[in-house]
This record gives sequence, structure tokens and C-alpha cells, in this order.
Amino acid sequence: MRAAALALVFAACAAAAPPQWRTAAHVPGIVDVVRLHDGTIAVSTRTGLFEVRSTGLTPFARTYKPTSGGEQYATAVGNTRSAACGWSADDVFVLDASATPGIIRVPRDGVAARFFDFPKGGFPSGITFDTGGRFGHRLLVTLVRKNSTTLYAIDCTGRSAVLARGGPHVEGGIVVAPRSFGRFGGSLIAANEVSGTIYAFDAHGRAAVLARPTAPRGGDIGVESLGFAPAGARTAYLADLGAPGAPTEGTDSLLALRRTFVPGELVAVTEGGATSVAVRCAGVCTTHRIAAGPKATHAEGHVVFAQAP
Repeated sequence: MRAAALALVFAACAAAAPPQWRTAAHVPGIVDVVRLHDGTIAVSTRTGLFEVRSTGLTPFARTYKPTSGGEQYATAVGNTRSAACGWSADDVFVLDASATPGIIRVPRDGVAARFFDFPKGGFPSGITFDTGGRFGHRLLVTLVRKNSTTLYAIDCTGRSAVLARGGPHVEGGIVVAPRSFGRFGGSLIAANEVSGTIYAFDAHGRAAVLARPTAPRGGDIGVESLGFAPAGARTAYLADLGAPGAPTEGTDSLLALRRTFVPGELVAVTEGGATSVAVRCAGVCTTHRIAAGPKATHAEGHVVFAQAP
């Protein structure tokens, strides 16, 4: 009886253990993950942009070669029209964080070209596409300089508007919330890894504190990666960059997390160790821990929900 009771206790503990991020593929220099319109994914790396297939990695556009340095965060656009023009589905836009910061447009199997230039001296720290429309279906980019953030909105002609200056320092996988996300629906969501604070920027660039999850915080440690779970999501993907000398040195891997996600919940992941929390906002916002990663994880970029490669 005692052995049986102990077996039941151990079984209960195992059942209560949170899911773990697991290695899906080894990808040298991986910095970000991008969801394409057909549900497949691409990865932005320090050597190029690649589609992830069951047979391995395939170049997304052979003409694209990243500059050295910084994080090549990326986003894909939908086949969407704004007031001024239209975006082409699956064009990927990649940040250039070199001494001449900007954005590179990378069409699928097309010719990569410079799309936008930022003022020198700034660090482009995050990029996403406004799928919801509150920001006019434009690219949204955060540029950090002297520990404060300037928020840009850029249309498909390359015309830009500065929505905010002097905002809180944010970096990583910035995302736009679905309209169902309580009072922050349609807002731009971004995080500060040092303080562990998640912010919401409205269409006028005003920032408000959304949540401060109970999770590790600090440089190269705190909340870095964000993503909203769509209906039916069963697998999330995350970039684990090899980073020698950082608090966690990473494994140069594409990580996968398999669980039942609540549609519309925000999944926030720490850079160090991939501690993962879900954030849900209705009348109020609540957070709870949902997963952890290998201790060595050095997470970068977005959390993306897509078909398994």
C-alpha cells in the first residue's frame, strides 16, 4: 500500500509539472521566427532568412544577406490594403541594426532591398505588422536611443510617422493585441527585459503598464518574447540564440512548446531560461506561469504559433 501511495504521489507531481519548450531543429544564429500566411514558418538568422520544412531549411530569398551585429528581428505582412496602398502577402521585413539602421524588405524568392532608413545612433529594437488596423495597417518599429523609445508607423510606400518619443525602453518580439484583449485590444504590446514590465502602446503612442509578471528579470534575462495565441493553437515556436558570454548561452535552436492555448491569450517568455507566462485581459489582466525552457535558453524575437514543420 505504501509503494502504491508513493506511486500515486509521483504520478500526480508529474502530471502537475508545466510543459517544457523542446528543441524542434538546430538553427545556427537563429534570432527570430516569422509566421507566413499559409501557416508555415520562416526563421531569421545571422546568415539569412529560411523557410522551415520537414526536410530542413530552405532559403526564403537567396538575395538577402544580413549585415553583421544586432538582432535581425523580422515580421511578415498580410495581403492587406491600407488607405495609401497594398501590402504583398509574405513579404518579410527584417531589421538592420548596423551602424546605418533600417529595414530590409525580403520578398519570397525575390530580390531583397532597402525599404527604410532610421537616424544613425538608434537601435531598432522591435518590429511587427498591425494586423488589427488601429495603427492603419502599418509596420510598427521601436527604436531605442539613450534608454528611451521612439515608436514609428511606416506604410507600404515607406512613408513614416513618429507616434511617440521618450517612451519606455522596450525590446524583442513586439506584437499587436487582438481586439478581444480587453481594454488593450488593438494596442501594440512590448516588454522591458530589465524591469520585467509589459507595456501597451495605443494608436497615439501613449504607453500604459499592462502587467509585471512574476518571472526572472534583468538584462538578457527578463521578458523578451511575446505572441498572441490564435484559435486552435497547439504549438508555439521560439528562437533560442547561441550567445556565448551571456547569462544564458543558448543552444542555436528553434524551440517548440506543445499545449492547449487559450485563444487570444498573450504568451510572454523570458530571455534567460524561457520562463513562460500567459496573460489574459478582460476587465482586468491576470498572469500565470505555463511553461519553462531548457535552463540554457537565450530567447530572442517573437513567439509564433504555426503548423509543425
